[in-house]
Formats: sequence, C-alpha cells, structure tokens
Amino acid sequence: MTLAIVAHPAYAEHDTGEHPENARRYERTLAHLAALNARLVTPEPIDPAVLALVHPPSHGERIAAFCAAGGGRIDEDTVASPKTYEVALLSAGGAVEAVRQVLSGEASLAAALCRPPGHHALPEETMGFCFFANAAIAARYAQTAFGLERVAILDWDLHHGNGTEAIFYADPSVLYLSTHQHPNWPGTGAAQDIGVDAGRGYNVNVPLPHGVGDAGYLRTFREILEPIVQAFAPQLLILSAGFDAHWRDPLGKMGLTVSGYATLAREVGAWAEASGSKLALLMEGGYDLDALAHCMTASLQALRGEPVTDALGPSPYEEPREGLEQALAEARAALAPYWPALAAIA
Repeated sequence: MTLAIVAHPAYAEHDTGEHPENARRYERTLAHLAALNARLVTPEPIDPAVLALVHPPSHGERIAAFCAAGGGRIDEDTVASPKTYEVALLSAGGAVEAVRQVLSGEASLAAALCRPPGHHALPEETMGFCFFANAAIAARYAQTAFGLERVAILDWDLHHGNGTEAIFYADPSVLYLSTHQHPNWPGTGAAQDIGVDAGRGYNVNVPLPHGVGDAGYLRTFREILEPIVQAFAPQLLILSAGFDAHWRDPLGKMGLTVSGYATLAREVGAWAEASGSKLALLMEGGYDLDALAHCMTASLQALRGEPVTDALGPSPYEEPREGLEQALAEARAALAPYWPALAAIA
C-alpha cells in the first residue's frame, strides 16, 4: 500500500506558545511517522476558489487582518500568531492534497498532519483551535474536482465536530458520523441531531460516556456506524483523526488505547475496501504528545496491514457498560427510521 504523508514545515510556525494545540504536536508526530517509510508530500496553500466552497471571503479576510495586526486570542479558545493565516491556508491545502492523492491514484492511503486543525470551524467563525474547516473543504473539493456523489466524514475526535456537522446538516451527499465524549466541550452532537430537510439521517452522532474504552468504541463502530456506512457506500471516506480519546490525553479521558485505535482503523479500512472507497486521514485533536504520535502511527500501520505495538499500555478506567448501552440505544432509536439495518441490531 502506497502511503503519502502530507506535511509542511510551516505547520510549526503557527505559534501558540504553551497552548494545548502547539507546534510540538506536529513535530513529534512527524518524527514518529518517519518509521513508516512513507512518501512525504508538501502541499500548496488552498486555492481561494476551493476555500470559497465552504468559507465566504470575509472569513479569511478577518483572520488575515487579525494576524497582520499581531494576533492573540481570536476567540475564547483559539490563538493566532502573525503567521497563522498563511499556515491555516497550508493546513486546508494539506487536507485537499491528501484527498487528491488518493482520488488521483498517486497514493492508496494518505494522511495530512493538518495544523491548525479544522473540525470546529464554522463558515464564518473560528472556534476550538480551528480556523478553516479542513475536512469539509476536502469533501467539497472531492465533489467539485472529481465529481463524487457520496462522501463520508468519520470524526472520532474526543470532541464533537460541530463545524463539520453544521456545514453538511442539510446535505445528503455528505454523510457525517461522529463519536465523541458526552458531556464535553462544545456541548453539541446529541444523538437526536440527525440533520434537517434532505439531510435528515445523514448526520450521525453517538455521544459516549467517560471512559468507554476500546470495547465500547468497537461496539459503537460495529453496531451503529458500520451498517450506515455500508448502506451509504461512500466513494471517499475522510477520517477526521483526532487522538484525544486516548486515556492519557489531558482534555478528556475516554479510555482508548493505541491498540484500540489500531483496531478501529482496521475497521475503517474494511469499510473502505467493502465500498471501494478511497481513504484519507486528516489530523485533528490529540494533546498528549506521545499518545498522539503513537496513535497516528499505529492507525496507519493497521491500515497497511502491519503489526502494531502498544508502548503506552492499557487504560486505567473502568468501562461504563450501563452508560454505553444507553448511548447505543439512543443513537439506534434516532437513526433506525433512516437506516433500517440498525433496527435488526440490539
């Protein structure tokens, strides 16, 4: 399997100081991925016409002006530096390049180390460390440049990708699926939030309880997400690959392990193979440096059919079985009217 790692040296120049989303995340992960002997691809800044598929020009102009004035906190959680605007354009460009790599056949698998991340960004609002909605932009690019009719975005970040959800909430051509900790920031992503109008049923949320662990995530994937993805049969599967659900992450302890992420990656790879879908990973969250680097590497190793070693060990958290059952039941009840295969799984 030909693996392309999409990265740019400038990703380290989005200077956030000691903010949880800092340059060391990118640097540590890129260094760890060197063991995979993948092809390194340097992206170009996002084409303004592609960016405009999701964000109006005024959004980028506001970010550019803020950075040119010296930066600071552009919103409550998000830090910008003088170079952030240019780096964010490269991050979105990296997401598009990862998708282009797999759709053009230049790579059979691609991973973009997008920094800053993107899944909280709204069309006209920065949020949650994010400036441009990388996964959403990449999906729209795939539709316009390659004529795809069905794109799926799977978001396994600890936090709900409210930005990606909002962009496609009424759109049946993009299936958005999210597993996320509940309760946790940003407080969105209820199981009953399934989309509106023609998009009803194409927005899939499975909010999960604290500490749900490897087994709980695997059940969620197999019992809720897999039947929906199989029925949708995407032509492209974009993985919003946050690794902050690892048990060591400081922003939320969900109990996933390195081995657990590898298992989930194998599941996703099987879905893609079954539907003939292309697969691209885009880095989102993950704030323990070792966990982020090991989990991204293990996920790509698993997708390439390689053995995985878990150097960080098992989760210390007890899995909340009762809370998991309730979460799965609520998601199934909300979505079964739109995806009949769910009704047969109990």
